[in-house]
Amino acid sequence: MSAAAGSERLHSTPTFLELYTPKLVTVLREGYGLRQFRIDVIAGLTVAIVALPLSMAIAIASGVSPDRGLYTAIVGGFLVSALGGSRFQIGGPAGAFIVLVASTVARHGVDGLILATMMSGVFLLAVGYLRLGTYIKFIPYPVTVGFTAGIAIIIFASQLSELFGLSLDGKEPGELIPKLRALTAAWGTFNPSAIVVAFLTIAVIAGLKRWRPSWPGMLIGVGVASILAAALALPVETIGTRFGGIPRSLPLPALPAFDLAAMQAVLPDAIAFTLLGAIESLLSAVVADGMTGRRHRSNCELVAQGFANIGSALFGGICVTGTIARTATNIRAGAHGPVSGMLHSGFLLVFMLVAAPLASYIPLAALAGVLAVVAWNMVEKTAFAALLRSSWGDALVLLVTFALVVFRDLTEGIVVGFALGSVLFIDRMSKMVAVEIGSADVPDTRGKERVAYEAAESSDPDTVIYRISGAFFFGSASTVATVLDRIADRRTNFVLDCSAVPFLDSTAANVIEGAARKAERAGVRFFIAGASPPVRRMLFTHGARPPHVRYKTTVASALKQIRRERPQEEAAPAE
Repeated sequence: MSAAAGSERLHSTPTFLELYTPKLVTVLREGYGLRQFRIDVIAGLTVAIVALPLSMAIAIASGVSPDRGLYTAIVGGFLVSALGGSRFQIGGPAGAFIVLVASTVARHGVDGLILATMMSGVFLLAVGYLRLGTYIKFIPYPVTVGFTAGIAIIIFASQLSELFGLSLDGKEPGELIPKLRALTAAWGTFNPSAIVVAFLTIAVIAGLKRWRPSWPGMLIGVGVASILAAALALPVETIGTRFGGIPRSLPLPALPAFDLAAMQAVLPDAIAFTLLGAIESLLSAVVADGMTGRRHRSNCELVAQGFANIGSALFGGICVTGTIARTATNIRAGAHGPVSGMLHSGFLLVFMLVAAPLASYIPLAALAGVLAVVAWNMVEKTAFAALLRSSWGDALVLLVTFALVVFRDLTEGIVVGFALGSVLFIDRMSKMVAVEIGSADVPDTRGKERVAYEAAESSDPDTVIYRISGAFFFGSASTVATVLDRIADRRTNFVLDCSAVPFLDSTAANVIEGAARKAERAGVRFFIAGASPPVRRMLFTHGARPPHVRYKTTVASALKQIRRERPQEEAAPAE
């Protein structure tokens, strides 16, 4: 590991400039020569070979022409690598967006999709500059696993008609159950040639992954299927027959039509693109960190994703995000830094300029086979099974997220899964709070606090001591409040040990303030011992302050204060 990587880890208080400095700048500062460039050329070419068929397949599955997938990978991918906060991130069209993009196109057309993509870019810029990217990490793991598995099911279902060459009477439904019913009704129209092409593509990809994992299986699989279909003149649909081929150049940049009514109409789609894009890109960056030992800059990455989506929209592309599979391919190919991602976009541009006519011969069934493999690889099968076995709470969050993504809506699945996971976490944390009476484990400077503590409980009937352990917040407030309500009128001194409370929120502070006022009305002296400065500030803010609350650094000092204030005749032993 390089010294630069170590310094990135140890730096705990980065400045604004450091937070938003692209990793490209960091790599160039470290020193970048011809050897590093050769390494990045090989990695960039490898990723471009993988991205070429995948970008077109994702675009077609999303309801747009294949060239828009290439525009997205070329323009968006270049900006993600050049401006991003991850050394190895590869940007482009992603399978996770297929359902959202297709539904947006169905409702608002391609113009509405481009407008939503640009708005999403602006939103991502705002999220990044407001430093909200840090909070994306709080999405529970079962939510991401369930979401990814649900997306995989939807992607695979969307490719069934191409895999089997089915001819539907009308438009293919977007929802899963109506889609399956329509496909079942059209089963009699299946095309044996399309089936052969699709499953040949899948077989080649799977075989190369097993026996020649370093070879570009997707490109070879599509190439073999295309040659077979052309040589045997198989009656299958191709990019040429459906779309008329792809252009041999990038279009000129153009702004979408900014209309207030149109912006309001696509606003929910833009928000969905933003949420999913942030999650997907940062998840990909985290995977890259795990594979390399590096550390990405989350907010800088989101800013780059914002610029990339704006740039993609200007050139007629679709949503851009970090792509886990292509990023992993980049790392395995030995990439040194962001230059490999920039070169990957350059190679794609060269492919489009030189080999665009050949793309007309690619069968759509072959691209469907590519997406079928992508869908299979997206499902984290081991993690899914482990979460089902781990606990009922994790299993519930996983299955609810999965079911909502598959049968309802992607955004709804994420939001509900996150909310459910948060509620379960709060429930678990609330059960971690303990309230004990008559015991203490934190000694004072003389090591005698526990002795004094136990002596007070056993010998002084007018003094009661409670100790709260754990985070005291709204989830556990009712439990602790029930215990504090037991303050008896016959007690004249009440000591609340907060030395084991690392955190206290406003609800908890209000509970303590209410207990202190109740004690004051009953003539009970209320002491709070061991409260940390943040806990004490929160208590002061909510009214738990002198004179009805007294603060002491330790329980022992509170007991000493009680003894000093006791009248001499009460302190003396009875004759």
